[in-house]
Amino acid sequence: MKAMRPGGLQGLAASWLLLWLALAVLGLAVLGAGIGSTGFESVWKAHADPLAWQIVMDIRLPRTAGALLAGGLLGLAGAIAQGVFRNPLADPYLLGSASGASLGVALAMAALGVSPFALAGLARWGVTGAAFTGAVLAVVLTLVLAKGVHNTMRLLLAGVVVGVVLGAAASLVLMMNLDVMQAMQSFMLGSTAFVGWNACALMLWVLLPTLVLAWGLSRVLDGLALGEATAHSLGLPLAPLRLLLIVLLAMATGTAVAQTGLIAFVGLAAPHLVRSMVRALHRWLLVLSCLMGAVLLLAADLLARWLIAPQELPIGVLTAVLGGSYLLWLMHRRGALQGEEGA
Repeated sequence: MKAMRPGGLQGLAASWLLLWLALAVLGLAVLGAGIGSTGFESVWKAHADPLAWQIVMDIRLPRTAGALLAGGLLGLAGAIAQGVFRNPLADPYLLGSASGASLGVALAMAALGVSPFALAGLARWGVTGAAFTGAVLAVVLTLVLAKGVHNTMRLLLAGVVVGVVLGAAASLVLMMNLDVMQAMQSFMLGSTAFVGWNACALMLWVLLPTLVLAWGLSRVLDGLALGEATAHSLGLPLAPLRLLLIVLLAMATGTAVAQTGLIAFVGLAAPHLVRSMVRALHRWLLVLSCLMGAVLLLAADLLARWLIAPQELPIGVLTAVLGGSYLLWLMHRRGALQGEEGA
């Protein structure tokens, strides 16, 4: 009997994780339809009660789908960022997209004078477009300051500078328009409460081609993981392919942020969790990180609805607490393991 190759073992483990994450998505989606101020009663009565039907179909289900899609976008963006920068601490907001989105929303809110999550029609899409535009322009500015994508360290430093400057600009706009300060806070802490079917359709429309293109570029990420010299030896045109990956990163991040606000740690933690469970090439890592991000954000959203019901916690607070706790535990565990090896 032939021994199974390491690659085959990795593929088998990744397939099992893919199955478990898919089942987790389905289970959490079912819970998402029932968790709320009226509980599962609205689900049981939905076929006969128009109000219960509206609660389930127009509020809970789009919110659940929105959390899944936004989490998937952030998990995918995190895997791309960590692969492009060869840094396990890279997250989707590394190139200044979060600060750019905040500035865009602050400017839109200052002009409209209303909350980004309470708008309807063109005004709602105006704020959403402002967040997306701000995120993408911030990434473009980072690329300009870094003079392209050739120098990874310069790109990271440019992202930090752009993030600080645009964040300060957003704060200045808010100080000049104190009436929108409280409304802006909901964007800064993240929320899926006002995601509708149109927003879900938009996120799905971005997620699917982004995932397919990133998966097609997984060989580039595998090459970068071995070092730029190795990637060059494989005959890969690194500059244009890395730029394309950064464009995909900006698209995924900007779309998620525009619909749900700033949600911390999902994009950073999702690839970490996948790597802690399986060792796989990027063609698996990208898909698994996408699903892991969906599971993490929907689980956090359900907790936000349930913990202090009928009130809700800001979902960004939960993801920051849970994600930060996980990373602290991971650091402690690695430190303990290194101490044992040194001994």
